[in-house]
Amino acid sequence: MSTLKNTPTDINALHCELTQIVVAAGLCLMGGNALAQQEVTLPSVQVNATADAPFNPQTSPQGKFTAPLVDTPKTVQVIGEEIIKQTGATSLKDALKSTPGITFGNGEGGNPSGDQPFIRGMDSQASTFVDGMRDIAAGTREVFNLESVEVIKGADSAYAGRGGAGGSINLTTKKAKNDNFVAGDVGLGTDNYKRATLDLNRKLGETTGFRLNAMAHDADIPGRDGPQNKRWGIAPTVTFGMGTPTEVTLSWQHLKTDNIPDGGVPYLYSNTAMAKLPGGSTVRPTYGNDRANWYGLTHRDYEKETSDLFTATVEHKFTDTNKIRNSLRYSKTDQDYIWTQPDDSKGNAINGYVWRRGNARVSETTTLQNVTELTGKAQTGSVGHSFALGLELSKEKAEVRSAAIQSGGTCTSAVAPWCTTLSNPSGANAPWTFAWSLPAQATTNQVDTIALYGFDTLKFNEQWLLNLGLRADHYKTSASGPAGGRAPNTYPAYDISRSDTLFNYQLGLVYKPAPNGSIYANIGTSTRPVGNALGNANEDMVMTTARAADMKPEKTRSMELGTKWDLLDKKLGLTAAVFRNEVTNARITEGGVDYMAGSKVVNGIELGFTGQILRNLSVFGGYTYMDSEQKDMGAGNAANGQAFPNTPKHSFSLWTSYKPTDKLTLGLGVYAQSSVNASYALSTAPGGGIVTKGVSGYSRYDAMLGYQINRNLAFQLNLYNLGDKVYYSGVRSPHYANIAAGRSAVASLKFTY
Repeated sequence: MSTLKNTPTDINALHCELTQIVVAAGLCLMGGNALAQQEVTLPSVQVNATADAPFNPQTSPQGKFTAPLVDTPKTVQVIGEEIIKQTGATSLKDALKSTPGITFGNGEGGNPSGDQPFIRGMDSQASTFVDGMRDIAAGTREVFNLESVEVIKGADSAYAGRGGAGGSINLTTKKAKNDNFVAGDVGLGTDNYKRATLDLNRKLGETTGFRLNAMAHDADIPGRDGPQNKRWGIAPTVTFGMGTPTEVTLSWQHLKTDNIPDGGVPYLYSNTAMAKLPGGSTVRPTYGNDRANWYGLTHRDYEKETSDLFTATVEHKFTDTNKIRNSLRYSKTDQDYIWTQPDDSKGNAINGYVWRRGNARVSETTTLQNVTELTGKAQTGSVGHSFALGLELSKEKAEVRSAAIQSGGTCTSAVAPWCTTLSNPSGANAPWTFAWSLPAQATTNQVDTIALYGFDTLKFNEQWLLNLGLRADHYKTSASGPAGGRAPNTYPAYDISRSDTLFNYQLGLVYKPAPNGSIYANIGTSTRPVGNALGNANEDMVMTTARAADMKPEKTRSMELGTKWDLLDKKLGLTAAVFRNEVTNARITEGGVDYMAGSKVVNGIELGFTGQILRNLSVFGGYTYMDSEQKDMGAGNAANGQAFPNTPKHSFSLWTSYKPTDKLTLGLGVYAQSSVNASYALSTAPGGGIVTKGVSGYSRYDAMLGYQINRNLAFQLNLYNLGDKVYYSGVRSPHYANIAAGRSAVASLKFTY
């Protein structure tokens, strides 16, 4: 039996930890001011003017990219630390809004809560990396320890290994520097927003550096009545041998969250009811005419996550250009939650009621990874080479116990706590007295991988380059668990495994009409085998012994034709590309049996811009057009011929900052996308046709004002969702959608000494 974990002792302990970090940041701020007033000479870090900020990075943090970004034949967008700071992003989800074409899913069935990005219409939850190493665990990621977020678009298993059908995301963490400084911020805002960060770097000797990043965050969700986000984190790192041929870096990142999760709002019609609507109808979410309506239960719902990443890296430089690097990482992530899903499946929302189904999950994910990579330059005759060779070894394991907490009935009247009214949800604060249990036996998924890869950019002359990449993964997955499922898709207790050898390639031809520009053609592949997400997604492992042997990997081929230009003395980068992603061997279901026989395709256009237009005007963002279609998805499947779920046809993002004076900075953000579909049904009404369930498009506007008080102190005011637009940030489940945050404001005092 399990009981509520959100105890007063836990909450008080978390508040204590949050308070300590906030106080530490405040003491650093006050202490720095006092020292400045006493005219004590301290090494300082100059606060760069916004117009001079590095909006247009020239290279990728990853060694696998063997050419500058302007000569890399692939769409790659780097969201730098300056963009993260100006936009006021506090989570990975916030940071990714700066690049178009990325949407987010939500928890449902085999999919846990946490970050679930979709790139070019494909689930990339299992294709998220930290410093080039896969971060497979489900959860919500922070930005306090990040220098940049790199988004790679298009099939990229040659770079990322398994998965990567639509692209991948790499998070680059902060490392110790050969300098002394302390920086951070303290912020207060609407909706009980409180946040503090601390960034401390110290030289411990001529060749040894230490860096400590810490964060505390406590805030309600703007525009929602009930959910809260609380978390704190710490990330120390030490580097030995800085500036010498051999550097050794040891780092640890610890993040702990304690949230009251937001389960979103239901759709107006259940799947059964929507099938009775006329063809061409569209079903939207509903929230009882008040976006603040929250259908959860305060004394039942909680979300606790703890993650630890321990990394040891040794890097040795043979020459200025050739080096070998070995990284060893152990990570562990625990997730424990109950959240209320405002389920529409009982046909209740159209009658003004919401069924409060509980989703419970306890999981532990551990990984052990080692990556050895040799990078450098060489010359063979008249051809120059910039290469990367690597060996990756990994063992990933997840143990999960999950259950639905629900009662019978049809939810036709308000019955606490299971059924409440749509327009005036009640009982959210009522004591939770019901016992519930998780399965005695956990579902266990494990993936063992051995991978070899190689990349080479061949420079024939000043105009022509050829980028080659090849990767081979020996992949073994196993899964075991108790009997489960729901009729007709039930399955017996199972203990199954499968091995595959995955080959993927990358081929790109680059023509440079000028030193600062390129025109390229690229083709690449990806492979997504069963078990790819360690059982964290519905399309992962098929839970029957008989069918596991037939689950061949899903294949994706990506083709891209594009151009990249660095203008205005490399201060402004412009990109444009047309692309096509073809998916074969996609999973389909016929008669309750799974097959790998479907196909999907998405054609699109990608435009990007980043950097300075004028000395005091910078921009970052882009536009993505995606025309997607699902094919051969099984006889009688309403999805045949329809767009991918979670894939808007149009999406646009723009962050622009203007500096009218040396001390004043003004920022404006515009984020927009067209409608997104979640599921489809065949209409049984006269005339037939397709009924669509999904959310409408939106435009959202943010603003920022920054003022440099002196060389050490700055003030920043961020305004989010200025128009208080009602839109949806998570669409995957066919039963509910996550409503996005409403209008809010945050004022921060930033310090650098």
